Amino acid sequence: MLSIVLVLGALTTVAALRAQPATEAAVDGDIRIGNIMPYTGPLAAFATIGRAEAAYFDMINEQGGVNGRKIKFISVDDSSSPQTAVEQTRDLVEKQNVLMMFGSFGTPDNLATRTYLNERKIPQLFVASGDEAWAHPTAFPWSMGWQPTFRAEGRIYANYIQAAYPDRKIAVLWQNDQFGRDLFKGLQEGLGDTAGRIVADLAFDASETAIQNQLGILKDSGAEILVFDGAPAIAARAIRSAAEQLDWHPVFILDNASASIASALRPAGLQNSLGVISTSFLKDAGDASWKDDPHIKAWLTFMDKYFPDGDKDDLYAVFGYAAADTLLQVLRQCGNDVSRENVMRQAEALKDYQSPIALPGIAINTGPKDFRPIKQMRLVQFDGNAWQPIGDVVDSAFTTVRDDN
Repeated sequence: MLSIVLVLGALTTVAALRAQPATEAAVDGDIRIGNIMPYTGPLAAFATIGRAEAAYFDMINEQGGVNGRKIKFISVDDSSSPQTAVEQTRDLVEKQNVLMMFGSFGTPDNLATRTYLNERKIPQLFVASGDEAWAHPTAFPWSMGWQPTFRAEGRIYANYIQAAYPDRKIAVLWQNDQFGRDLFKGLQEGLGDTAGRIVADLAFDASETAIQNQLGILKDSGAEILVFDGAPAIAARAIRSAAEQLDWHPVFILDNASASIASALRPAGLQNSLGVISTSFLKDAGDASWKDDPHIKAWLTFMDKYFPDGDKDDLYAVFGYAAADTLLQVLRQCGNDVSRENVMRQAEALKDYQSPIALPGIAINTGPKDFRPIKQMRLVQFDGNAWQPIGDVVDSAFTTVRDDN
C-alpha cells in the first residue's frame, strides 16, 4: 500500500477550523507524518524530495516499520503558496491527526505555519529550507531545519573566490526572496573588505521565465564570475542563455539547491554546464568514485524497487532519502515513547549520526541549543558527467552556535 497521499491542485480555500488540543497521534497505531510539497507550480522540481521520502517510508514499512509501528506519510500539494500551506497544515493536524510535520519544502510556506505548530507543540522537523529561521530553539522550540544554511553556503563561495580568483570581478543573479537574500548576504559577509568586487547584481522573481536581459546587463558589467542563486528551472535557462545566446563564459557558481543534473544541468545542456561550481553534502550516485560504495549500491537498489520512476541523477531524490533516514533515526531513538515531546527530545539528541549517503566527514549533530543538524559542505565542480570534489569538507564558514541563533 502506498504511504503517500498526493493532493494535487488543492488550492481551494479550506474553511478555518477551531484549533484542537495537541493529541498523541501514534499511541496505538501508525506513526502519522504530515508533509507539504510543491507538486505543482513553479517549484515543482523540488517535489522529487517528497516522492523520495514517500518511497523511503514504503521501504521501511515493508521491512516491518520502526519499533513495531508502520509509518503513514501524508504528503499534500501547496503549489508554493503560503496561504495554501497554512490551510493544508491545519487540515493535516486537525483532521488527519498527524504526529508531526516533517520535511516540508520552502521558506515562506514553512514560516507561515511555524507559529501555529509551535503554539500547539507539534514538531516541525527537518524543514527543507536553508533559512536560519529554523535554528531558534528558544523562540520556536518545535521547529528544526536539516540542511546547511544558505547564508553559510554564500560564505563558502566567497572563501573559494578569494582563494581561487582573487582579482576577478563578480556579478550576482539572485532570486528575490529570503532564499536569495540569505545566500547573497553570506557571499557579501564572506568577501568582507573585498565585497566591492561585486560590480553588479540583479534580482529576479521565481515566476520569471526569461532572464536574458538580466544576463546581458551582468555581462556588460565586465564580471568574470557569475554567482547564481535561484531555482533549478531558471538556473538551466541562465546557463544555456549565457553560453549559447550571449557567448559569455564566466566562472559559473550555482547554488546547491539547483545543483541537480536532472533538473538544471541536463536541461541547460551538459556541455554548457561543464565547469559549473557548487556545493554538496551528499554523495552523488553518478560519481564513479562511489560505484563500489555499499550505501550507494543500496540507494540504487532502493530507487529501482521503490522509486522506479525517479531519476537517479536527480539530487533531490538523494536529499529526500537522506532526510527521511534522519527522521528514522529519531524515531528509532524514541523507542516505545512516540509522543510529540519525546520526538523533539530525540531530534535534539542526534550525536555524530552519519547518514549512509552523506559525504565522508559530514555528521549530523543536534542539541537543545543547536537546531542546525548539518553544518558542513564540500565544494564540487561538474565535469560534464558528474560532480567532482574540490578540496576538503568545509565547516569554517558556519557560525558558532549561540543560545538562540
